Amino acid sequence: MPLVQRRRHGIEDEIGLQLAAPDDGWRRRPDMDPHATSGYRAAIVARARFIEDLVAEQAGRGVGQYVILGAGLDTFAQRRPEISSRLRVFEVDQPGPQAWKRQRLIELGFGVPEWLRLVPVDFEAGGDWWERLAAAGFDSGQPAVVVSTGVTMYLTKDANAATLRQIAGLAPPASTLAMTFLLPTELLDDADRPGLQAAERGARAAATPFISFYTPDEMLALAREVGFKDAQHVSGTVLAERYFAESSRGRGCPAPSHTTGHAGPHPAVCQAVW
Repeated sequence: MPLVQRRRHGIEDEIGLQLAAPDDGWRRRPDMDPHATSGYRAAIVARARFIEDLVAEQAGRGVGQYVILGAGLDTFAQRRPEISSRLRVFEVDQPGPQAWKRQRLIELGFGVPEWLRLVPVDFEAGGDWWERLAAAGFDSGQPAVVVSTGVTMYLTKDANAATLRQIAGLAPPASTLAMTFLLPTELLDDADRPGLQAAERGARAAATPFISFYTPDEMLALAREVGFKDAQHVSGTVLAERYFAESSRGRGCPAPSHTTGHAGPHPAVCQAVW
């Protein structure tokens, strides 16, 4: 009997689908089209995998705290219990969506274990997320991994700068921050612009418009300005080559674009250490 090699995925998340519980026709939605949105979806998968690899690496070095700003339907705690149960995981998000997620986790039988702390905060309304984090058990004397993915575009640049400044000023030494940001349209490949424009239309229709865009130099300058001692930009091309190089050879996975050094409308990750 010939051996059949199982296709490797950048990340596997069936729990997120259970949480969202979309209607039966969700695969037929325009934003789920497997060809039109391939670059967009690949970028989201790559950034998620990058973050999880970073958390696993830091946990292996003894870091015991993981903070997710704008956690949404993040399911790391449920999918990777071999790592997450050794950490104290703090999910920071808007009160309404987080209450809904808590209820869904309970309904699906996952519950909310002691090491998973759900921290409700309204960023734009001036909620003191750091104070809430401390109240939830965050130890300011111990290093942490802090991540923010798919959040910066929804906040004003002032709000983003304030958040970065607070992290740099208050978080423990030897901690690591990783965050994503949207590039201005003019820096995207021609093939990627329609995906971003479609995402912008969807965001406006949902009353959560994209507000802030950054060039890599702008984001790096901001990180250094607020106090991060070491910051680096990880481009979409780097992520695509790291996670999709093998699968792109004859397996239908989108190859990275090399025209501008980006792949997909969510291509950029800024990693900083302080």
